[in-house]
Amino acid sequence: MNMKSFVAGLMMAASMLAVSNVAMADEQITLGRTILLGGGDHGAKIPLLVCRKTDAIRVKAERDLHLEKIKVTFNNGQTKTIHFYRDLKKNKYTDWRKFAYPRCVKKLEVYGNSDGSKAGVKVLGRKK
Repeated sequence: MNMKSFVAGLMMAASMLAVSNVAMADEQITLGRTILLGGGDHGAKIPLLVCRKTDAIRVKAERDLHLEKIKVTFNNGQTKTIHFYRDLKKNKYTDWRKFAYPRCVKKLEVYGNSDGSKAGVKVLGRKK
């Protein structure tokens, strides 16, 4: 009986160590996806059903596009505009753009143009 409890305790300790290492790593989450059309001055809106807490965002292009900016709306109604002004090739990422502290994102508006008829965009967040 004593040996069984020792092995059970050892397995429990090992599993707790493995879980804590995973929780400490930065996790990349998808905030939303949208499609940019060939031209236009209106942003492609990505409403989030629930508030997603993140400390930074980045963008992945699913087709070639020109990304201008992203307008982020937080849970308290404040907004922040992040300017990119760059061309992105298919399956390429922008760099991480950090907020001052982890914030709850409620809505995103992506401004840009696709090189073809339409281009998919994925907005990612970083969860600490």
